[in-house]
Amino acid sequence: MGNIMKIDSKIVNADNPVFIIAELSANHNGSFENAVKLIKEAADAGVDAVKLQTYTADTITIDCDNDYFKINQGSLWDNRNFYDLYKEAYTPWEWQPKLKKIAEEEGLICFSSPFDKTAVDFLEDMNVPAYKVASFELTDIPLIEYMASKGKPMILATGIATLCDIEEAVSACRRVGNNEIAILKCTSAYPSPLEDMNLKTIPNLAETFGVISGLSDHTLGITVPIAAVALGAKIVEKHFTLSRADEGPDAAFSLEPEELKLMVKSIRETEKALGEVSYNLTDKMKSSREFSRSLFIVKDIRKGEVFTEENLRSIRPGFGMHTRYYKDVLGKCSKSDITKGTPMSWEFIK
Repeated sequence: MGNIMKIDSKIVNADNPVFIIAELSANHNGSFENAVKLIKEAADAGVDAVKLQTYTADTITIDCDNDYFKINQGSLWDNRNFYDLYKEAYTPWEWQPKLKKIAEEEGLICFSSPFDKTAVDFLEDMNVPAYKVASFELTDIPLIEYMASKGKPMILATGIATLCDIEEAVSACRRVGNNEIAILKCTSAYPSPLEDMNLKTIPNLAETFGVISGLSDHTLGITVPIAAVALGAKIVEKHFTLSRADEGPDAAFSLEPEELKLMVKSIRETEKALGEVSYNLTDKMKSSREFSRSLFIVKDIRKGEVFTEENLRSIRPGFGMHTRYYKDVLGKCSKSDITKGTPMSWEFIK
């Protein structure tokens, strides 16, 4: 049903490489030049796509100072007002068509997370090839239906979602005829503790909902994305920044360019190592069987002498009789003289 999707020129399914997304988020720190640098660094790192966020402070919240609108959860943004934070963190909409063009010139796919219907309409005019539903928007069913109705692949993050929330969001997509769905395991803590990741959920999401599954990651470092790929993640999304020292709103849990490059390299190496279910031997493995165990004469033997544990042993290399016949040979007599170091053979048995 939804175990394959096409994002622009990329086919995302079990048989194709992991689709790696570099999340620009707020790490441009209000500078268009920084945003361009980030895109170029992402391309240099070898990712498949860069993702933007399309909102303004007014489309995502309201300007209000009461306690409901103040952040107080032990997060990076504690004591800040929602409106002020999003006013600082947003990516100006007038940049976004330009950034998409630059990304495409760099060989990258560019899409976004819209946070209201006006953002969806804006991104439709930009002709983005997919939509990402951010974790905190997964419970906005009307918005998901509107996004999904555009017929583009839908990537859903689960950071604050219960199983019922995920089911309702997936149903919203399918209700409007959209079955190109991916679900990304996500933990909405910034940075996310390793013990809260529960990566074993990734294959379960694919099995439970019949979709592509993957990871949207906020942990420090690259261990978690690599482990996710080993568990079957087909999409990996990671925040990145020019430098964590820039101290933007998302910098603390973002990768720097060299780390992003290492993550991509490690994921591609992991894919190669995963391969497929196979019990066939490569030519090198077949050659290496010469170092396996086999039966050898380990002491000089006279004609008529009995084969014993003292003169016949299972040792390396593998040019002698198979070790499975060891007990069958013991107690038999030798047909001829045999020199120490000779591979055992049936022709020596009387």
